[in-house]
Amino acid sequence: MTTSIPRFFLNVLLATTCALGIAASVRANEVTIGTGAAAAENIFRKIEFPIKRTQNIELNILYSGPVQALKDLDAGKVHCAVGGVAFGDWMELMKKENYAIPDPSVYRSWVIGQDKVKVLTNLDVPVKSLSKEQLVAIFSGTAMNWSQVGGPDQPIIVVLGNQIPGTLSVFKKQVMGNAEFTKNVMTGTTVEDVKSRIIRNSGAVGICTLAQVDYLVNSPDIPEIARPITLVTKGAPTEDVMRMINYINTAGQRYIIK
Repeated sequence: MTTSIPRFFLNVLLATTCALGIAASVRANEVTIGTGAAAAENIFRKIEFPIKRTQNIELNILYSGPVQALKDLDAGKVHCAVGGVAFGDWMELMKKENYAIPDPSVYRSWVIGQDKVKVLTNLDVPVKSLSKEQLVAIFSGTAMNWSQVGGPDQPIIVVLGNQIPGTLSVFKKQVMGNAEFTKNVMTGTTVEDVKSRIIRNSGAVGICTLAQVDYLVNSPDIPEIARPITLVTKGAPTEDVMRMINYINTAGQRYIIK
């Protein structure tokens, strides 16, 4: 005996099958990015939702800093590594971290943006501006009280993040010169953690990125410290990575912090 399926149920089954097929076909393509704070906050978090909606690309953002990001790229754990540092300086940074790159030509690189390094202080240090010489005095430990650099009479607490080597490397190169960072520091991790410690500690000062500037901290005028945000692939980029780069340089510009 043959059992026939009513037309109504056939239509429902067909509609369900089509819907599942469409859902599978439009599932976002994932791009895994190893990146430091500057690129994550200034670019990828800003375009995360619009690029998924318009380009069907889902970003998997791994906060790791430029050193670990490049190691992960070499290990095949990420599709691209991104850092707030020029490519040549990135290679030098890897050398300092005992991970020298024997042949930099195996990588391809793109500058996808620019970030500004900012100095933040606790709100109880309302200094309006700091010169390069004053910044060197503060972060080298030569000045130990804010009164020495035009601030109130209270001790300076320097906060440095141990997970933001790119940010600190740029600051050292453009501001510190031959001077070394003071050893008498409060150690933080990410830029978010550095900012949090600055907010909680009277007299605190630290080095962060433009994205951390808001009403919770004081951000004095300082000489401009700018750096390129560089994206690196090992060999040719995947199709989705290339689509992401093109999106960042075109439609994505409206979302990116300037």
